Amino acid sequence: MARYTGPVCKLCRREGEKLYLKGARCLSPKCSVERRTYPPGQHGKDAQFKRGRSSDYALQLREKQKARRVYGVLERQFRRYFRVALRRPGLTGSNLLAILETRLDNVVYRLGWADSRNHARQMVQHGHISVNGRRTNVPSYLVRPGDEIAVREQSRSRPYFKELPAYMNERPPAPEWLELDMGAIKGVVSRLPERRDVDIPLNEQLIVEYYSR
Repeated sequence: MARYTGPVCKLCRREGEKLYLKGARCLSPKCSVERRTYPPGQHGKDAQFKRGRSSDYALQLREKQKARRVYGVLERQFRRYFRVALRRPGLTGSNLLAILETRLDNVVYRLGWADSRNHARQMVQHGHISVNGRRTNVPSYLVRPGDEIAVREQSRSRPYFKELPAYMNERPPAPEWLELDMGAIKGVVSRLPERRDVDIPLNEQLIVEYYSR
């Protein structure tokens, strides 16, 4: 299962903004974007002062890369998601964001059970999560309305999940399209996410334009 394994702070610095790929660290003074505001690489500092007006292609590419990095998706899979979004009725950009939001690792993160999407991906891969009562270890699994996502009974005795309510107090609340039952450590997908439910500063129209060239 392919995934990016390099330093994630470089990804934020390349995009010039926080992508919150390291959870709580991104909110602390240790955040690399605040300590080093220039792009990574040997000529990063020079590029900081030489940047002019970006071309339309550059803007489209950066927006696509930002979306990929936020959700932890590689190019081939992201392109496949776009083709699926293109076939669905409605706005292609909104459909694409809905597909990304319904990935199992993102749902675990949105429920507040993980500090970041990478953390949520690890939880899924280690078999701590079930969907409709079945153990599911595929982070890219797409949930549907009515699906029940829960921490498996065998995993609830682990120290992390025992202390989970304390961790969740410091995390954003679950979005409206997810119903959370913290007592049972489970959530239900009440509906598909809409554009207003996605709080990530993305311009999905630029992504559509990039793939429509």
